[in-house]
Amino acid sequence: VLLNIFLNNNMRTVEAEKITALVEKLCIEACCVITDDIYSCFKNCIKTEKSALGREILGTLVENADIARNEQSPICQDTGMTVVFVTMGQEVHIEGGFIEDAINEGVRRGYTKGYLRKSVVRDPIDRVNTQDNTPAVVHYEIVPGSEFHITVAPKGFGSENKSGLKMLTPSQGIEGIKKFVIDTVSQAGPNPCPPIIVGIGIGGTMERAAYMSKKALLRPVGTKNADETLRGLESELLTAINNLGIGPAGFGGTTTALSVNIITGATHIAGLPVAVNIGCHATRHAEGSL
Repeated sequence: VLLNIFLNNNMRTVEAEKITALVEKLCIEACCVITDDIYSCFKNCIKTEKSALGREILGTLVENADIARNEQSPICQDTGMTVVFVTMGQEVHIEGGFIEDAINEGVRRGYTKGYLRKSVVRDPIDRVNTQDNTPAVVHYEIVPGSEFHITVAPKGFGSENKSGLKMLTPSQGIEGIKKFVIDTVSQAGPNPCPPIIVGIGIGGTMERAAYMSKKALLRPVGTKNADETLRGLESELLTAINNLGIGPAGFGGTTTALSVNIITGATHIAGLPVAVNIGCHATRHAEGSL
């Protein structure tokens, strides 16, 4: 009786089927609708891009985004491996199924209903396609309260393949971080479909830095880092990257990146892990709550 009273007073129930329906919707939305912040940045960059060809390409990206949105067609043929970020309050109880099964069923339905390309193989060695874009890569963040929020971020591998991780030493410091970021973007060249978004994770352990770099891609373009030091570093890196001359689609110009976003975390006294996750021009994502 006491347990039932506790559950009734403190727990919020979320049905597995509702999670599936939300993920299905977000998969289609993420693959077909560029977020407003990125779309607006394209239009602004047309005004500031110094290359005539670069301006033309940016205009084509706007046109492509309009067609994709209006026709509910994929922005790009590579509709990515589905990465899902779940923010879940500790007072939430999932009812009617296992949360990860519900998420993968949503991916399965979304990629089928939306006619999205199925790009996932079940094993990196045998390379057999799963035919439904599952399983998703799911990251969980448990927070206080009863929030339940999902972000679906399909990640194409033109950009993912050009991402990088380096275990720097503390003595390499800020200069080492900047060199690694610039080298990674320079070596990527046109392959990630610029203009890109550069997500950077600094600190933690090897895998934590990589996670932070991917999560950094989700910060809206045009927003400022709350940390003054990181804000300055982001600005410096964005200028340096745009001075590389790679430009839209790699045809040259002053718009190689739309944004540089940094997340940092505590790390070991002997370590300075740095991860760079590059997002393509679309850096697709969509989010919703239950």
